[in-house]
Amino acid sequence: MRHGARLETPRILVRPWRENDLEAFHRLNSDEQVMEFFPYRRDREESLAVMRDMNRRSRRDGFGWAAAEDKATGAVIGIVGLSRVAPGDGLPPGVETGWRFVPESWGKGLATEAAQAIVDHGFVDFGLDEIVAFAVEGNAASIAVMRRLGMEDDVRSAFDHPRVPDTHPHLLRHVCYRISRQGWLAKRTA
Repeated sequence: MRHGARLETPRILVRPWRENDLEAFHRLNSDEQVMEFFPYRRDREESLAVMRDMNRRSRRDGFGWAAAEDKATGAVIGIVGLSRVAPGDGLPPGVETGWRFVPESWGKGLATEAAQAIVDHGFVDFGLDEIVAFAVEGNAASIAVMRRLGMEDDVRSAFDHPRVPDTHPHLLRHVCYRISRQGWLAKRTA
């Protein structure tokens, strides 16, 4: 998301992280259900450092990871955004989108709603040519969101994630989905 911007959907406000979001952010980095497809858990200090780094990178790159706030309650229920994948880091290059939401928000279409707003933002406000998304190949829920966004499986770009330790071999293999500007435009006019 563009640094400092706020995006609104019918149910979600996507906005920059604030220091008082730490408890919610920590939960998104430590809850066993939320982190099922991640090999690590972060404590509060690590979460605060990551949250600050997200904001710093957002200022530097012009976009980044943001808080997804439930408009009805004001509670932070997720992470969503855009991030530039650094060349040479072992991941398919490009601009990545992603999301992570608390379990009580699952199954309500909130991740898709927020991610669609982010994808639209990337193509409209940044003029991106393509957006990619990655997930552990067994993460059916995230893959379903990718498909609902109109993304297509790029089987040639499936990869073993370089930051997954040997202690978590079931999290190693990742799928890569992509949507081009042309595919996004076609979806919008369908």
